[in-house]
This record gives sequence, structure tokens and C-alpha cells, in this order.
Amino acid sequence: MNILFVADPLHTFKTQKDSSFAMMRELQRRGHTLAACEPQQLQWCSGQLVTALVRRIRLSGQADDWYRVLQHERAALRDFDAVLMRKDPPFDSEYFYATHLLEQAEREGARVFNRPRALRDHPEKLALMEFSEFAPPTLVTRSPEAIRHFHAAQGDIILKPLDGMGGAGIFRVGPDGMNLGSIIETLNQGGATSVMVQRYLPQIKDGDKRVLIIGGQPAPYCLARIPQGNEQRGNLAAGGKGVARALSDSDRQIAASLGPQLAARGLLLVGLDVIGEHVTEINVTSPTCFQEISAQTGFDVAALFVDALEARISAGA
Repeated sequence: MNILFVADPLHTFKTQKDSSFAMMRELQRRGHTLAACEPQQLQWCSGQLVTALVRRIRLSGQADDWYRVLQHERAALRDFDAVLMRKDPPFDSEYFYATHLLEQAEREGARVFNRPRALRDHPEKLALMEFSEFAPPTLVTRSPEAIRHFHAAQGDIILKPLDGMGGAGIFRVGPDGMNLGSIIETLNQGGATSVMVQRYLPQIKDGDKRVLIIGGQPAPYCLARIPQGNEQRGNLAAGGKGVARALSDSDRQIAASLGPQLAARGLLLVGLDVIGEHVTEINVTSPTCFQEISAQTGFDVAALFVDALEARISAGA
């Protein structure tokens, strides 16, 4: 197969932990060919096919200088066997426009994973609200007054921006309400920006679990990201410690309910964030933790993903 990755610049990859790199490595091991581009290199001229300025690459097997560029060319997306949209957040206007170009490429015959419309329809924090039976008490609002009322009702809350990643911009406010006003001002920007507010879950001390759903089915292990020191966030980017664990019965029940629904909507790969028995986010843009799970358990997550991708392509999905 001929696979195109739409992703961040290759030179920014941290190959020791990057899940897109793990996918590339497994694809190349199976004899598939690789190409890469960035979203800004997508192009659509009226009356013509959606194309991209791509680099044909081959992985070198070296830690630092990890890829070789074999060729630069402009190619139609429909000429690839699969296009993997792996651009990291933020989910901003340019990301939104990229999904429209990718959706046009789909109409022309390209097979894009995750599907562009599904990416648009499942903003990573808002998507949770559809599945309230698995979520902690959650509020999305621009209203400072509504946030204060939510805090009064819940007592201990987490506030976060809708477009953040890696734990950026997340705040905890306890029962004393310390700094709630200034945090609302920072996140809400005078009513200009929506804020997500959730009841604080003390089970975060045992880890914020990343449960990977591939082709509608869960990988058998998750990565519990455990806050360190006085930090409230378990995100690896915020210094959390990643510990791989077998899925709990609760994790499996959540995955059994959400996985098939999300796969049917065109989401081949989903990363559920689970604290205790509650889902706090549904990650669809570029879910990670492949390498951390594989290194600690020996289970090859990238192989599971490529199995699912090959099956979808063979089935004409």
C-alpha cells in the first residue's frame, strides 16, 4: 500500500514516543510505502483534484536522522491507498479548513482515516457531552455566572479550554473557590471563549487512563498517566508518569459501548481519557501512547492499528 501521513513537520517528531512514527515503522516493516505532508501543503484548485506537495520517505532506522526523503512531488490524494490525518491540535480554523479539503478528496475517491467529517463532528472535549452516562458532571459555557453556580454545586472542579492539548490551560478550584475569578477571566476572556468545567475526580491520583479504541475494539492495555508531586494533571506533557495497565472491567464496558458507535462514524482510532469509571475526553485527532504501552507490556499497538487499517482498505471502507 501507498500511505500518506498528513501531520506536523517530520523534524518535530519525538521518535522515541511518537505514535505516528510507530505507525510508519510498522507500515514500512510490512512493505508499504510512505509519504508525508503538512496540512498547509494541501491544495484544491477549482475543477481539479485535491493535491498535496508530498515527500516520499523511507525510515532510516537511526534515532536522530530517522528518515530519508526519496522524492518531492505534487500528488492527488486519491492516488494513495490511505491518507492518515495525524495533525496534532489545536483544532483551529486551519484544521477545520483542512478537513474540508480532505472531505473533497474523499468525494474524489481518497480513503481518509479518521474521516474528515467525523473529525469535525467530534471536537475532543465537546464529543464527550453526547455520552453523559459515562461522563462526570460537566458544563460547557461562556457564562462566568454559570461557572460559579457549577462550582457552588460541585465544590471541587476542573476548568479547561476547549481547544487545549497536553494539559495546557487546565486549572483546579477547590471548595474554597481560591482564584476562581481570575481563572474564569483567563479562560473565558470576557465571555469571548467557551470553557469546559467538570467535577474534580479524586481518582486522578491513580492515573488518567488513555484507552485506545482501534477499529471499534479496545487495545488490551491502557496507559495510566499519573500526576507527580503537587501537580493535578496526569498528562505526559505536564510531567505525568505513564504506567501501562491491563484494562479494568469498567474500561472494557465503556469501550464496548462507545467503540462500535465511534467506529461506525468513521473513527478508526480513538483515545478515551478515563479517570476512575468516568470518561473525561474523547480524543480523535492524533491519539497517542502507542509506544509507551508497547514498551511496558510487549503488546504491539502499532501492529494492531495497521491490521485494522489494512482490513478497512481491503474491505473498501
